[in-house]
Amino acid sequence: MTVKEKLYMDLAGLEEHGPITVVALGDSVTHGAVAAGEINYETVYWNRLRRKLNEACPNIPVNVIDAGINGTTAARSVKRLERQVLCHNPDLVIVCFGLNDVNGELETYLGALRTIFTQCRESGAEVIFMTPNMLNTHVAEGTEERYAAYAVKTAEMQNGGRMDLYMNSAVALARELGITVCDCYAKWKELSRTQDTTLLLANYINHPTKEMHALFADMLFETVMAES
Repeated sequence: MTVKEKLYMDLAGLEEHGPITVVALGDSVTHGAVAAGEINYETVYWNRLRRKLNEACPNIPVNVIDAGINGTTAARSVKRLERQVLCHNPDLVIVCFGLNDVNGELETYLGALRTIFTQCRESGAEVIFMTPNMLNTHVAEGTEERYAAYAVKTAEMQNGGRMDLYMNSAVALARELGITVCDCYAKWKELSRTQDTTLLLANYINHPTKEMHALFADMLFETVMAES
């Protein structure tokens, strides 16, 4: 059953199939990181999504497991897939990587995503690839001094097209494999035409503000509810 189908179960269906289990697999954004040194599990996108699903169908419990780890990559997460994701028998796995992967090789990133997508789908779970936010486009006033050098590097990767290449390649891979895409990165690119998206990052580098996590949740909710 899809998550959308399970949302509309009656009590007999709930007894047979159990509550909805979602695993969010990703990096620091999924972990809940916002400003430097701050983790917020209330405003993170997956918790906002949980609340939206609860509001849509209050009779169906929705449990979300946070499998996001600060600083990790898709390649480093392959080895923890079984014990931190698949062991929970999820109905849905949300996969969000790219912000750290862009520092490595493109083929390593795509190879790891291929493994994650394939193994999650073979487990019987729905899989959504949620593309992340943009990186900063400049070193903003207020960037912590200890991260200033990295902010120069990430701005170069964003402005030079490296981040675009990684996201476009990952989306193409997901679609090749028949994985549902929630393309939040494309939405950020759209926003960048009319506003300074660096100011939408809590650390001015790669962590969206608490308010921007709502964008992820809204787009994920629409994606889940659009699934047939």
